Amino acid sequence: METKGLPQLVGVASIIVILAGLKAAEAIVIPMLLALFIAIISTPFLRLMISKGVPSSIAIVIVLLVLLTVGGLLATVVTQSINTFLERMPEYQSKLQNTLIGILPLLENMHLPIDRQTLLESINPSSVMGVFGQALTMLKSILTSTFLVLFIVIFILMEEATFSNKLKIALPKANETIDTATNFIKRVNKYILIKSTISLITGILITLWLLYLDVDFPVLWGLIAILMNFIPNIGSLIAAIPAVLLAFVQLGIGDAAMVALGYLIINVTLGNLIEPRLMGKGLGLSPLVVFLSLITWGWLFGIVGMFLSIPLTMIVKIALEQNPGTLWIAILLGNEPPSQKDLPKQSAKRLEEKSKINTL
Repeated sequence: METKGLPQLVGVASIIVILAGLKAAEAIVIPMLLALFIAIISTPFLRLMISKGVPSSIAIVIVLLVLLTVGGLLATVVTQSINTFLERMPEYQSKLQNTLIGILPLLENMHLPIDRQTLLESINPSSVMGVFGQALTMLKSILTSTFLVLFIVIFILMEEATFSNKLKIALPKANETIDTATNFIKRVNKYILIKSTISLITGILITLWLLYLDVDFPVLWGLIAILMNFIPNIGSLIAAIPAVLLAFVQLGIGDAAMVALGYLIINVTLGNLIEPRLMGKGLGLSPLVVFLSLITWGWLFGIVGMFLSIPLTMIVKIALEQNPGTLWIAILLGNEPPSQKDLPKQSAKRLEEKSKINTL
């Protein structure tokens, strides 16, 4: 007796088991994901040096030295900024409370029935600063666990240099498999490289703007802007909140408005105008998928999962595009229907055949 829907049920159950396993092994999976992300960003530079005649071992050493230098300097500066921020948190809490009390006369002139106790209970300075303190402490713990990540990066880069040769020997139809894998890797590299570049430029511009306005810890807020830029739509908003609030406490409402305006201009220009032109129509996710992936990966791997939620979902989407049988899932995950040129050849041919059948 044939049971309809059994394959789908087995598929859903398999996904649930996989997610539960990832959740249970997050202590191991999180460093591996971070290492994979760093390795993907580093791979184009590694291949460029190898293509110029640099031996693969020397190229790997050069990439690792650059990563260690940049990562070490960044981790030192950010860790010091976080420690200073946590030390000065009581001062910021006191300033925020005094600022809120200073708003009361304005609220009274606007005939709003809000007294001092109600205002302080509604916006508790201790709770607000405590949330930021906890988030920064988590970020600090991530930055201090970089040695394991770098070791994994070393092995990934070493494996990348010899993987295609081993694949040719191991598989009978190696050329077809290599072509599919190469196309997949190119599309993943394109997405992550463009997104990382835009995020880096965003962080640098935010840092310079906050330096100009004399807001405390500009490098820290610039790093947070880089990380949160990987989350479309709401990421830039979340990144702006602590900097705007600190500017409000430290400098006043006018400078806080200037900080918010800078965030708005930078993110709209880079995120809504420049990035879509570089990415193309085929590399986008629908707003619903963005929100659900943020929740899912955040539940699985915490704050690291939230940072990597969109890159991870994009990798899944690109992988689904490689197989004509799963192409429909990738199209549903996208923000808009992709054009033929944005798809792999095999999947594009299958999509064109389906379109002709529907027309007939």
